[in-house]
Amino acid sequence: MQIKSIYRGARISAFKAREVSRAIQGLPVAAALDLLAFTPRKAAAMIAKTLKSAVANAENNNNLRADKLVVQEATVGEGPTFKRFQPKARGSAGPIRKRTSHIRIIVTDEIEIKPKRQPKKAHAKKKAAKKASAPAAEQSQPNE
Repeated sequence: MQIKSIYRGARISAFKAREVSRAIQGLPVAAALDLLAFTPRKAAAMIAKTLKSAVANAENNNNLRADKLVVQEATVGEGPTFKRFQPKARGSAGPIRKRTSHIRIIVTDEIEIKPKRQPKKAHAKKKAAKKASAPAAEQSQPNE
C-alpha cells in the first residue's frame, strides 16, 4: 500500500532540495531518517519532516509498521515564486525571485528491502588464475 505526504510551499528552491531527495529513494525509512539527520543541508530537515509525516500517516491511517516501510518515491517540484524588488543604483530596481517547492514523499510496504551486495574482489580471481596457470607453465619448460 502506498502512503504519501506532501509539504507544499517549502521555502527552498527545488534545485537545492532535489539533491537531498534523490539520496533517500529506495532506502528503508529508518536508514533514510538516519541519512537525513546527518546531512548538513536546509532541505534535509524539510524532507525529514515530510518523511516523518508519511510514516505517521501509514501507522495511524493504515495500521502499517514503520520498520517495514520503504521510501518508494521522493520528488521535489517547483512551487510558486515570490517576486520582490531590491533598490539599485540611480533609481533602478533589481528583481529578486524567492523560490518555493513542493516536496512529495511516497512510502510503501510492498517493496522488499534488499541487502546491499558485497562487491566481488577482483584480485581473488586473479590469484586463483595465477595458481592454476603456474603448474602448467613449469611443466612445459625443460629443466637445465
